[in-house]
Amino acid sequence: MKMFSSRRKPVLYFKAERRLSWGRCWSYKLFGVCLLLLLVSLLWLQLSCSSDMAAAAQRNGHLPHQPPPSPCRSESRPQDEVRWGPHKMALLVPFRERFEELLVFVPFMHTFLNNKKIKHEILIINQVDHYRFNRASLINVGYLESANDSDYLAMHDVDLLPLNEALDYGFPADGPFHVASPQLHPLYHYNTYVGGILLLTKNHFRMCNGMSNRFWGWGREDDEFYRRLRKANLQLSRPVGVTTGYQTFLHVHDPAWRKRDQKRVAAQKQEQFKVDPEGGLSNLRYQVDSRQELTIGGAPCTVINTRLECDQDQTPWCLLA
Repeated sequence: MKMFSSRRKPVLYFKAERRLSWGRCWSYKLFGVCLLLLLVSLLWLQLSCSSDMAAAAQRNGHLPHQPPPSPCRSESRPQDEVRWGPHKMALLVPFRERFEELLVFVPFMHTFLNNKKIKHEILIINQVDHYRFNRASLINVGYLESANDSDYLAMHDVDLLPLNEALDYGFPADGPFHVASPQLHPLYHYNTYVGGILLLTKNHFRMCNGMSNRFWGWGREDDEFYRRLRKANLQLSRPVGVTTGYQTFLHVHDPAWRKRDQKRVAAQKQEQFKVDPEGGLSNLRYQVDSRQELTIGGAPCTVINTRLECDQDQTPWCLLA
């Protein structure tokens, strides 16, 4: 308790105290009003931007106007997978920047394979260097970086989704199995086509020395791999009894939005049709920057951020002129 001398009037002291309290109260009220206005402004801005971005995405083709058909949901537990058989698939997805397709692909394929009771891991081999896209080298990386408990591979394009439950993704014991056969693929129909989706055991992939690393840019690497399969005396098989024809798969790639790198520069024009007799797993050069365990739409996957290396004396077309 404070004491006051007789020369000071207590009433003046209490008046000053009331002025100070009122000033503080007014400051708190003003601060609260400003904070409320700020929160309202931020909420309005977020809603406005989200609406604009969604509209722009649909106009530009970033996202499909309608979601693709989805298999019936099936939740698996570790004890369930034990009863699914001894084999495990490493689903390899060569990838660069096609995130809108990846957001659809991972949960779709995880559910599709669970419904078929196939143990699997989804590996997104993400090319992060400055060279042209090299699908074959990324598949080679996926083979080397896949888990030891997986015994077969699915070389799978990110823009191709299976719509027919009759398609077989099981262990290809008798030889490579081309799921996206030319009789079913919506775009490519020549007999030697083995791209899109191809299953083969890890042992068969080693017998081929993997895929050639000479194919920078889009195309031709799967045609060269077809020759490797024949050289290794591996019998290629394809689906039979599938009646959905060219409607068997959903091809979600939009060429108007994301153009393929089909340029043929320098000696690449002559080299693109040649067989690479020595290259493959034996001369692959790469570095893994990082591995990230992600969950997309409830589906687990592993992103392997990969930096490929290029011998520009051998393949100068790894860089565009």
